[in-house]
Formats: sequence, structure tokens, C-alpha cells
Amino acid sequence: MRRDDLADLKDDDLPADRLRVRTVWISDLHLGTPGCQAVALLDFLRNVECETLFLVGDIIDGWQLRRQWYWPQAHNDVVQKLLRQARKGTRVIFVPGNHDEFARRYLGHNFGGVDVVGEHVHQTADGRLLWVTHGDLFDGVIQCAKWLAYVGDWAYELTLRINRRLNSLRARVGLPYWSLSRYLKLKVKRAVSYVGDFEAAVAREARARGAHGVVCGHIHHAEMRDIDGILYCNDGDWVESLTALVEHPDGRLEIIDWSQRLAAAAGQHAVRTGSSAAPSAAPWPART
Repeated sequence: MRRDDLADLKDDDLPADRLRVRTVWISDLHLGTPGCQAVALLDFLRNVECETLFLVGDIIDGWQLRRQWYWPQAHNDVVQKLLRQARKGTRVIFVPGNHDEFARRYLGHNFGGVDVVGEHVHQTADGRLLWVTHGDLFDGVIQCAKWLAYVGDWAYELTLRINRRLNSLRARVGLPYWSLSRYLKLKVKRAVSYVGDFEAAVAREARARGAHGVVCGHIHHAEMRDIDGILYCNDGDWVESLTALVEHPDGRLEIIDWSQRLAAAAGQHAVRTGSSAAPSAAPWPART
């Protein structure tokens, strides 16, 4: 099966060996942009079953859609899959971010089984309280110089376009995917400082609210670590890292790296069949 064909699967085709967890957090899907990894996201949603699904902001990229309309069928499929999960009993909670801030006008409403809230406090199976927020309210650029945020968003989209062409060339010579924007973030000192300041600010607010930890997105950098006694969890994004945060039935938290799963699945299938298509099952890679 070609990876593009994943978008055409029906619920009856769901794998029997799905990962079953208590809670899933995903954010920064950026539906409505060419960078959105919608097919990989559909593969994740079909392979992971949960009681509660948090959409932690920047699900639909209103900024990009205002500049140029981009909405392929795979993006429709993602929305339909999320609504279908809500109809079938999964509690779906949407916490809008800065790119889909238009949804903040509808806080407290329910659309197709999806609850729209400004923030949420989640209690894990082992009794910990996790404050869930997108995180843009703790971004000084967003709050104090929004025009600069728009410029940064344009520059980021340009970097992603360059990155797609670069990785197309890398794929032709058998090299793995490499993220230019992630490399720049980690190498540029000011960007690293920005990430650190953001994480510390979010953790301080979680402590002020009496929570044991915080789950957020916004900065496209998946991580789970202790910050002065507060558990900081960032679920990453579905543009580059293809990551999600999950809670297991016993309350244990884990970052799932879906890009590693897809790469492993493609490699296993290539060994078996001599093709580059991905099979329907592969190990569940995680970052701890």
C-alpha cells in the first residue's frame, strides 16, 4: 500500500493492534498549509485509541488561509476523522492557539462533539493535575509585537518550502529526512534562549495555578522535563517532528515520535517486498 493511500482507508480498515492509551495531546497541526503532515496524522489517529483527545491549538492555520487558500482532501479527512472520534465516544477538547484564534470567540461551545475551551485542567490516572494551554499567551512576540510574529510566520513558511525541496533531493540519494528549521532553532543562540524563557514562564504559571505540570504546544519542540518541580510537557507539532504526548492507563506520560514509526515501517516493508511503501504496523517509538 502506498502511503498516499492511507487517507482513503475507512474505519473498518483500522488495525487490530492499535495503541490504546487514556489520553492524547496533539497540537500545531497547521491544517491549511502545505507543511501540514496530514497523511501521517491520519495514520496516527487510526493507530491510536484514547478516551480523551486534546487538540492543543494551531489546529487550523487561519493566518495562512487568509493569505492563500490551501485545503486538500487529506485535510478534510483529518477533520472528519476527529469528528468521527467524537461521535464514537472519545472526549475531544479543543484549546485554540494563536493561528486559530478565531475559535476563541466560541469558548464554552460544543461543535459536533468537540468542546472549545480556553484552557483545561486534566487529572491523570495517578492523580496529578496538568494545566493544558496552547502557550501563545506566554510568547512575548505574540503579545507585544504581533506584526513581528506575522513576519516570523512568513519566514518559517519560506524555510519549510526550502526544506521540502532539500529533502526531495536527499530522498533521491537515499538520505533520511532532515529538518532545516529545527537545526536553525537549535543552533541560533537567541532562538534557544527564547525556547528556554517560554518553558520557564509556562512552568511558573502552572505552579501559580496549583498544578503539578503543564501541557502545551506552540513552539514546535517536543519535550518532557522537570522545571523547578513542575512537569513541563510540550507535545511538539505535525509539521516537522510528528510528535504527540500520550498518557497510559496507569498515568505514565510519554512522547510518541511518529516520524520514527513511519521510517521504521517503510524500512521493514522495503526489506520484505522490495518497495518503499509502509505497512500498517510498526513499533511505537517514544521520547522520554
